[in-house]
Amino acid sequence: MNDCLLPPTFAELEPFVDWSLDSETERLQKRLASSMEEIRAFYSAMLGRIEEALEHLNEFPLDQLPEPEQRLMNMTLSLAEVWVAVELYRRPDHPFGLDMRRFVAGEATSVPSPIQG
Repeated sequence: MNDCLLPPTFAELEPFVDWSLDSETERLQKRLASSMEEIRAFYSAMLGRIEEALEHLNEFPLDQLPEPEQRLMNMTLSLAEVWVAVELYRRPDHPFGLDMRRFVAGEATSVPSPIQG
């Protein structure tokens, strides 16, 4: 039985699997609840493997990712969430006054095309 939470070639990232979250809101909440030390550790670990991770994930249809690959995909999305804290804000939240804990990401919806055909 395979007990790996991530694809085997990414096993060293398993200490960060708690960053594998399904929604943008969950990822934001995780960033806000984390210390900069935790954020930087995750950021550094993922940034060092992001190209390999994306190459690996490109081998699968996005809507048919096996569980380990889905976890890795979610971690890449968390990297996209935390980069701003590391590279721009230098803190988990942002310095512009809006309480980000109140932010809830909306689901993408289809918009009818204005072009009639």
